[in-house]
Amino acid sequence: MAKKRSESVYRIVDVVGVSEKSWEDAGRNAVETAAGSLRDLRVAEVTKMDMRVENGKVTAFRTRVALSFKYET
Repeated sequence: MAKKRSESVYRIVDVVGVSEKSWEDAGRNAVETAAGSLRDLRVAEVTKMDMRVENGKVTAFRTRVALSFKYET
């Protein structure tokens, strides 16, 4: 019996979340905010993390996330 083959196309976009608490919160903010506009999110990959520094102190954490979502057919 032949298996049904599933072919899909995904788009990847970069979003950056910011948090004063942690990189994890920054990443979560990025994904949850993007989910308000994008449907069918599939994968969130952290691609970069950095910090904002002012007067020698860390003031914010920033997390860049590559989000993939499926094109609708």
